[in-house]
Amino acid sequence: VAIQSELKSLEIGLRRTQERLAEFEQRFSMASAEFERRFLARELNETLDFIEWLGEIKMLRLLERKLSALKETRID
Repeated sequence: VAIQSELKSLEIGLRRTQERLAEFEQRFSMASAEFERRFLARELNETLDFIEWLGEIKMLRLLERKLSALKETRID
């Protein structure tokens, strides 16, 4: 039951993060992967929006890793 609850929580967080990333992509007409490459290469100015966008990208990766690890734990 605890694992099911954690899975549900991670999946909700993942969906919210994906929605926020989609909003940034639409607002700035750029895919997150392209934004991240250009931002880290310092081709883009450091703005609050861009720092938040990068944070959402990192959050997505963290949530995906946690979800994957939890699913692997359930299989074993």
